[in-house]
Amino acid sequence: VGVAFAWGATNYNIGTGARMGPGYFPLILGICMAILGGVIMFESLVVETEDGEKIGSWAWKPLFFIIAANLTFGLLLAGLPSIGFPAFGLIAAIYALTFIASLAGEEFNFKAVLILATILAIMSYAAFILLLKLQFPVWPAFLTA
Repeated sequence: VGVAFAWGATNYNIGTGARMGPGYFPLILGICMAILGGVIMFESLVVETEDGEKIGSWAWKPLFFIIAANLTFGLLLAGLPSIGFPAFGLIAAIYALTFIASLAGEEFNFKAVLILATILAIMSYAAFILLLKLQFPVWPAFLTA
């Protein structure tokens, strides 16, 4: 993934360290991701467990829910115009992300997840919309039309 990210960054002007172009940060980030991924993969293949036993099976449940949470976040934040799926905005996307990701754990506490999602939504709105003035949908498109 890091190599693909770095390769994709070469489509933009890279620039130099003193005068960075739009492709400079993605290129460096992709290289760092590739190196970090390589180190983690190498360690996972050569390091033995403490007791010498085999490493357990894949944790499919957390893997599924974390990936599903991220895909749902992207889908709800921006929508999918090619199939007519509207954008639901930042707030709905954060609530969905938090609730779906919380299903990856062993325990589920609805009240705690609701409080966490509310805090994340408020802080994200403050950081991205109010302070950084980023332009992306906050509320569902059908409510703001």
